[in-house]
Amino acid sequence: MSDAPLPTDFMISAQIRIAAREGVPIVVRQRGDNNLGTITLKINLLNGLARVLTQARLDDEIVWNPVSRTDPMNDADAEIYLERQSKFDPDSWVIEIEDKQGRHWFPGRIVTF
Repeated sequence: MSDAPLPTDFMISAQIRIAAREGVPIVVRQRGDNNLGTITLKINLLNGLARVLTQARLDDEIVWNPVSRTDPMNDADAEIYLERQSKFDPDSWVIEIEDKQGRHWFPGRIVTF
């Protein structure tokens, strides 16, 4: 059996379906590399604030790291970050989740470095 990670597009599709069963919309804002693209999550808390998390590896584990010490951050600041990041890394995925509870819906824990 292979230890290769799941293709990024497959994992995203699965998480969209899982969240949809709970009535939580997830939208792909930027498509990245289908197989190995990294993921940035914007979790819109629907109150003017958002969490922005980037995917990382810690040893062999997928983890999520807030992009700012201010977490959650103002939604406008989140948008500025995402626009800049999209220009910097066009192969990455940008996913927006609308969840008042702030759940990230993707495998892996949230860590701060």
